[in-house]
Amino acid sequence: MQTTALTWIDGEWQDGNTPIFSGLSHAVWLSSLVFDGARYFEGVAPDLDLHCQRVIDSAQRAGYPATISAEEIHDLVWQGIDKFPRDTALYIRPTIWAEHGFIMPDSESARFCLVLDPMPMPKDVGFAACLSHIIQRPLPTMAPTDTKAACLYPNSGRAIAEAKQKGYDNAVVKDALGNIAEFASANLFMVKAGQYYTPAINGTFLNGITRQRVIALLEKAGYPVNQCQITPAILAEADEIFSTGNYGKLQAVTKYEQRALPMADGYKRVRDLYWDNAHKEHNRNFNYANLQRPY
Repeated sequence: MQTTALTWIDGEWQDGNTPIFSGLSHAVWLSSLVFDGARYFEGVAPDLDLHCQRVIDSAQRAGYPATISAEEIHDLVWQGIDKFPRDTALYIRPTIWAEHGFIMPDSESARFCLVLDPMPMPKDVGFAACLSHIIQRPLPTMAPTDTKAACLYPNSGRAIAEAKQKGYDNAVVKDALGNIAEFASANLFMVKAGQYYTPAINGTFLNGITRQRVIALLEKAGYPVNQCQITPAILAEADEIFSTGNYGKLQAVTKYEQRALPMADGYKRVRDLYWDNAHKEHNRNFNYANLQRPY
């Protein structure tokens, strides 16, 4: 059984970190690369169909329509998963880019690869976060914020570096208007007086698939989520803060700035709801009905 990463490229599976790009690739020197991230853990791959569709959508918005369908990607992912031991946690990354072009990518040169990388799920122990004072999310007119584009991530890396220099694990970043947008690497939720809140989607950050799933699960369980403007001052008074995203799915903040925060009922409730749903809704078939959810 497979123990190292697997890469599907040009019609075949290859072991390990397969060389894909040259120095002349448009993706390398002009960053025409979009990707998505999904997870396989405990025998399930939550919302895999949505992640496969989103990379297709990102490529279309970036100007180079994909040469593969979301359903074909979905089937390839499961084909790859079956090559690993069942208890292997995987990071699943379908990637599309333009190989040629000058400034503007050549829409006829789109390529695709899929990487399945063994990567343990982080332990549910919480993390420390602070507010970034040097990085903000750009407006939609300033960057391709409607795609999951590689070019957006260097700023995330700078925000996390800023946080780590201060002794924290991750950073909360503001949007271009100074309101809270998300974490550097995940969407953000907070709990205050038993109520759930999350920044309203305003085009400066992605409406994450796990974010949407969490909102739907909470509201179905009778816990409405307030999608609204959250200022740094409001976040500073939160009773609980947690993240939603592909890498760790749900993780609690146990320290924000100088305040210790509990891993309390609000977070535990939503984590249980998500984990239960992920296992209950497990299905290896591509679900077109899932694609009706906006993102």
